[in-house]
Amino acid sequence: MPSKTAFITGASSGIGQAAAHQFAAGGFDLIISARRKSRVAELACLLEEQYQIKVLALELDVRDRSAVASTIAALPKRWQGIDVLVNNAGLSRGLVTFDEGLISDWDEMIDTNVKGLLYVSRAITPLMIKNGAGHVINVGSIAGHEVYLNGAVYCASKHAVDAITKGMRIDLCQHGIKVSTVDPGLVNTEFSKVRFHGDQQRADSTYNGMTPLAAEDVASTILWMAQAPAHVNIAEVLLLPTDQAAATVVKRNDK
Repeated sequence: MPSKTAFITGASSGIGQAAAHQFAAGGFDLIISARRKSRVAELACLLEEQYQIKVLALELDVRDRSAVASTIAALPKRWQGIDVLVNNAGLSRGLVTFDEGLISDWDEMIDTNVKGLLYVSRAITPLMIKNGAGHVINVGSIAGHEVYLNGAVYCASKHAVDAITKGMRIDLCQHGIKVSTVDPGLVNTEFSKVRFHGDQQRADSTYNGMTPLAAEDVASTILWMAQAPAHVNIAEVLLLPTDQAAATVVKRNDK
């Protein structure tokens, strides 16, 4: 039986990189993409050697509509049979009140989290329809379920992911394509460092006194969703650390 193929965006670090390892261990061949070409190229070599699979590494900024379209259109025929798309590329910028928000931060979040997801999905789902099957798994957030202080635009972008996921599921059902979302709470990745524009100390304080999820926790959930039987679609998973009950309700040990 030929190997299945998964396409993972934002694979250079965090959840995307962990998902690449999980899917590789599960026997998938991989297309991995990110803006940092050297990172995904290095990861591709590691995965091929460690798991004895085939990996195609792509330099891709999901915000660039023409680049997304041309890159996916140029995929060699061998790589057009994409079984699973993991829309992982995403970020948050800033945590300030709306009136103090930087429009450049807003643009970056909307262009990546919403428009980038749309560009990639729009390019890949026709291939899935042609192949007669497929599974799109979007990485959302608890921020797509709740709005919290100082997070208006990031939360809006993840609410959009939730709505797009539901709409895609409806539209693509007739083609036998599954559409799912996994929505994590606090995960200790580069997320907070990016949100706080490189301020590592502030990023680390996000997780003080509690045990957050690890990237591997989210990645293993994504793989579990992808490996469900053909007649089963795990449509939505809200994944929280035990120390977190809601977006801003976190049990912390102050000792």
